[in-house]
Amino acid sequence: MDELVKSRYQYWLEHINESEVNALKNMIDTEIENSFYKELSFGTGGIRGKMGLGTAKINGYVIQRATQGLANYLKKYCSSNNKVIIGYDTRNHSKEYAQVTSRVLKANGFQAFLFKEALPTPCVSFAVRELKCACGIVITASHNPAEYNGYKVYNQNGCQITTEAAALVYHEIKKLDYFTIYDDSEYSYVDDIIYEKYIDAVEKESILPIENKDVSIVYTPLNGTGLRPVTDILKRKGFTNIQIVKEQEMPDGNFPTCKKPNPEEYEALNLGIEYAKRYQSDLVLATDPDCDRLSIAIRIKDNFQILSANELGCLLLDYVCQNITCVNKPVFIKTIVTTDLAELIAKKYNATTINTLTGFKFIGEQIDILKKQNRENDFIFGFEESCGFLKGTYVRDKDATVAAMLVCEMYAYYKSKDISLIERLNELYNEFGYCLNVQHSLTFDGAIGQAKIEKIMDGVRYVLQTLANSTIVLKKDYLNGIDGLPKSNVIKVFLDDKNSIIFRPSGTEPKIKIYFSIISKDKESALQIKEKLYFSIISFINSLE
Repeated sequence: MDELVKSRYQYWLEHINESEVNALKNMIDTEIENSFYKELSFGTGGIRGKMGLGTAKINGYVIQRATQGLANYLKKYCSSNNKVIIGYDTRNHSKEYAQVTSRVLKANGFQAFLFKEALPTPCVSFAVRELKCACGIVITASHNPAEYNGYKVYNQNGCQITTEAAALVYHEIKKLDYFTIYDDSEYSYVDDIIYEKYIDAVEKESILPIENKDVSIVYTPLNGTGLRPVTDILKRKGFTNIQIVKEQEMPDGNFPTCKKPNPEEYEALNLGIEYAKRYQSDLVLATDPDCDRLSIAIRIKDNFQILSANELGCLLLDYVCQNITCVNKPVFIKTIVTTDLAELIAKKYNATTINTLTGFKFIGEQIDILKKQNRENDFIFGFEESCGFLKGTYVRDKDATVAAMLVCEMYAYYKSKDISLIERLNELYNEFGYCLNVQHSLTFDGAIGQAKIEKIMDGVRYVLQTLANSTIVLKKDYLNGIDGLPKSNVIKVFLDDKNSIIFRPSGTEPKIKIYFSIISKDKESALQIKEKLYFSIISFINSLE
């Protein structure tokens, strides 16, 4: 076992309580290694990891250390404002970690306000802006499996903190010990009116007064925070024929019927589709545990088709562009891994497209830039390929509540014209060409896994020249800071057949993500091309052993 791992392990044994000591002593060497091989880093997405004891896991000690580091940062750089909002999702220990966060902030003289219940992450972004806070904190691991949790920070604009700010916070964190003792304190809570104002803000993003709202909807919050806001907004807009998936209705951090509560995973919609078949419903909606991602399935006769985020995003963008006429210089914002079809749709409607690095925080930053240019109202829509959508500037993050409202409204709009969403999507493909955008994730856990991910990225960067029968004609290495974007460990390779692939390590999970953008005559041929390329990538990765 590595000496640093041994040292960290022994230090924790000397400082934690008796029950936790027993848990550490019962660990085998591999478990000790994976619990202490690193300290969780703090980035633009905050910190995220599996829960458990150790420096490489999420626990109360790691949470309080991160909060003290953030408090020190705020004292140095935001000393004129000492108000902070704290939210949390439905995961195991999320409320407990939120209370730890509050105690640390109050011990440092901050006004810390907790939400009274688990609510969507976008509510925190909204509250920060509405109450003019120094920052917001959310205890969440978003769409990760049950064993994960995390700590996400928003700046005074309600946007996830920048790379520079994250680096400064992390600098403060690294100075600190894990085991400072903080006295218990009374908790202060966010006023209920903030939630109502958030729902009001979402409602204002409605586009058309749809007369016929006879849409039969099945909704699953996947045991997360979406139940109250999504049903509230749909009922406000007149969509009352809603069946809730009972097994996934109430908060439950174990996610007993869905191992991966991630709308990107089609399995997350399985129960919802079963309900929709039972009740003869038109539409299935699913939101992730912190209700910032949305996925849908649409009835086609006796079956259901799940739309990818790219397909849904293109439909929503097209719907927004068709029906917004009061914006002189409309701006659409997407990430570089999001389908290029969206840019073609925006161009048709004379909307400018801004491409950003992967992560909705970069879309939020661009909205802030527009605001500084007095063009905030020019922003019409933004989305990313990982089920994140936003219309409006009331928050600086993706929001599944507004997305759910728009989807139901769009469905009713086309239904009134006797057009299905699938038919409208096919019309877009006929107009612009078929575009296949698919993501594959490869997971590599622990210390060995981290080294493997680094080896793969180096291999793509310096070694890879061909894939399947295609030659790489260009590599864009965003680590060098290109196209006016910040430096990021992302590589996009362009092939001689006009297809492209993006490689990037996840910022929050032990994964490397691979994004395929395939242009072909139809879906079947595009899938065949993608499979050949994916097989070639796996062979290349295996050759790096």
